Amino acid sequence: MALRGWPSCVTASAGEALPLTVGTGHPGLSALPTAQLALIAALRGDDATERHLDEVTATRDKHRVGITDGIVADLTHWTRGLRAAAQPSTGLHHLERIEGPAWRRLAALDLFDAAIRGNRPDIARTWLAELEQFTAGTGPRAATAIVEHGRALLAGDGETETHFQRALAAHADSPGCPTVPTPTWPSASICAAPAAGSTPASTCAPRWRCSRTSAPPRGPSGPHKNCAPPARRRDVTTAADLTPQERQVAALVRQGLSNRDVAAQLFVSSRTVDFHLRNCYSELGVSSRSRFTALPLDL
Repeated sequence: MALRGWPSCVTASAGEALPLTVGTGHPGLSALPTAQLALIAALRGDDATERHLDEVTATRDKHRVGITDGIVADLTHWTRGLRAAAQPSTGLHHLERIEGPAWRRLAALDLFDAAIRGNRPDIARTWLAELEQFTAGTGPRAATAIVEHGRALLAGDGETETHFQRALAAHADSPGCPTVPTPTWPSASICAAPAAGSTPASTCAPRWRCSRTSAPPRGPSGPHKNCAPPARRRDVTTAADLTPQERQVAALVRQGLSNRDVAAQLFVSSRTVDFHLRNCYSELGVSSRSRFTALPLDL
């Protein structure tokens, strides 16, 4: 999945996948998109989380899920871990059961949170070592930020702020939104490194707030620039920064087609068209359809 704006993308894709699973006669396939919706709901603090989890459980009990069942299980454990944030030991129990390497990396901040609050630094160190090995081999800046964040939580008082500052610098250098969501305390301190000896405060915006979806959050000392970097205005004479799907949507919209007509041409839903169009607006620094169609773009 794309890094930038992926929660909205996942929501849109899952919404399209669910009716398709019914139409193909394989109801077990609905477990994966429903598990994705459950995770996004949990990350956003949405009350729909439990309903989605119940639907996943019912589907797995009644139907064959197939090769996606391992992913469904990992997403479910991550979701339940998030829902149990107030009980660190329970949350840690679920997060530790995530098996897929990619999902373990994505859930790392939430596990660090639960492990530190649950007085299990040994578990945090094990996951940190795994993430350090991955980062050393691949080097993505967003993953480096998570590594530094984990080191900050496990470091002595003299090194904590240093690692937080390195995490901030790595996030600033990473493209688009972070690879993983900005979690609640204590992980929220990645947005504003605490003073030496102080307790991290949850001063950041809700999860998933990024430059593609909202304005920068504000805390006691003003905007957290590293939480939600302002969208960069692009060179409006080129569409090189748009994805192929965004360019397709942009070209049809600029011909005067409505979102519904664009959806019909591309065989996708209107919601998907709206998602890509909003991404185009963000990339090109405009906020309305009229301004978008007036841009001198080379598509």
